[in-house]
Amino acid sequence: MSILSKTSKTRNFLSENGHPGRWMIAGLCGVLVSLIFSIGLGAVWIPPSIILDSLTSFTPDLIEHQLIHEIRIPRALTAALVGAALAVAGTLMQGLTRNPLADPSIIGITQGSALFIAIALAFFTNLSYWLLLGWSFMGAALGAILVLLFSVVSKEQLSPVTLTLAGAALSMLFSSLSTGIALYYQVSQDLSFWFAGGLSGAKWIHVYILFPTVIAGLAIAFIMSRSLTTLTMGDDIATGLGHSLHLVRWLSLAAVVLLSGAAVSIAGAIGFIGLVVPHIVRSLVGVDYRYILPLSAILGSFLLVVADIGARMINPPFETPVGAITALIGVPFFLYLARVKGRSM
Repeated sequence: MSILSKTSKTRNFLSENGHPGRWMIAGLCGVLVSLIFSIGLGAVWIPPSIILDSLTSFTPDLIEHQLIHEIRIPRALTAALVGAALAVAGTLMQGLTRNPLADPSIIGITQGSALFIAIALAFFTNLSYWLLLGWSFMGAALGAILVLLFSVVSKEQLSPVTLTLAGAALSMLFSSLSTGIALYYQVSQDLSFWFAGGLSGAKWIHVYILFPTVIAGLAIAFIMSRSLTTLTMGDDIATGLGHSLHLVRWLSLAAVVLLSGAAVSIAGAIGFIGLVVPHIVRSLVGVDYRYILPLSAILGSFLLVVADIGARMINPPFETPVGAITALIGVPFFLYLARVKGRSM
């Protein structure tokens, strides 16, 4: 079959997108509602009327207003940004490796960030949030490059399950090194936050760090969305349509590093958002990444904000790690995909 006929069939297939605009509007409404609930729910219930009053006429003397502005709002915004970053990073990795089981927390990217954070905490003191972010970027880049090189070199010889097992082995290596460094240099207590994953310490500084970084990563991802869609249909088709495979892969990889590194540096190793969300989105809008990527960002934000609400409400006034909440959803989903997708591809 010629490249032209393959391309024609591909375009026909991509046109079946399931009304993406409606899903995006519904998703944005869901994110807005979840943010309102996130601000109101917690150890102290804050009614919507007080939330609205604090936004329109902030009074520093009121404890509820201080709680909303200094704790609840930055935490909700941090959860939304981290959720969007993890979901889009997972979507990009699945597209780049053509592996339905790819997720930053499964194939070593998240653990690479945690390893470099452990190194930074062990050998340096008084690190700023920006420097810690830089170390997280380097770790994410190491994990992403190793996985992508393994995928490119192996080409079609590896099944998704085999590639995922290789990534899992890489994750175990990084985690073991992180644990060894933490124990030897006595920084295990500081590092335990990143292993558990959580948003309890979210502040406005975290929002200020996350916002430009996540926006930059999302912008790169959206720019590469059309090329990524073509790339997933095969190298021959992508090359025949004039796309540079190396440029698509490395720019997409840069977006993964930005998004994963920023998310891990702020919220720790929160897993499975990048695994679950892309599959749900593809079932709604098809396989065109021009729709998959923005809707993944929206649904990822919604899912993590809801998970953070659950982390606060399961055992109040104590908090359950958000990573545990997402794992309860993601592990069964992963096992299902490993059985169904791994057998059929």
